[in-house]
Amino acid sequence: MLVVETPKDLKQHVGKTLGPSEWIVVDQPMIVDVERAKKEMPGGKTIAHGYLTLSLLPRLVPQLLKVEKRKRGINYGSNKIRFTNTVPAGSRVRLKQTIKNVEDVEGNGVRITSEMVMEVEGQERPALVAEVLGIQYA
Repeated sequence: MLVVETPKDLKQHVGKTLGPSEWIVVDQPMIVDVERAKKEMPGGKTIAHGYLTLSLLPRLVPQLLKVEKRKRGINYGSNKIRFTNTVPAGSRVRLKQTIKNVEDVEGNGVRITSEMVMEVEGQERPALVAEVLGIQYA
């Protein structure tokens, strides 16, 4: 885990890859539509929706990065999201984050651009590659 004192301290870590996070199991209770999968998916197997995988980012990022003196943070959005592999029910996933850019914003904050890669245990291709943005204020 990278721990920095203030959001501006992240500027020193542009290009650094953080993680991986701990594995998290994406099990059947997280995936809801078993009957639809039986009809539409090869072999009738259930997989996690891509947006479910994306929604795990806020749960896993705190394992990778901590800013000790920050007042608030804002999800600023995404530039690009690609769902590059499936996450079958019962799979374990983990996150790697690369800090791509850190730029000042008004109000004593920084906008952080990160590449997020969600790995699937035992798979060569990740489930998700996304460029996401967040703002943190001191």
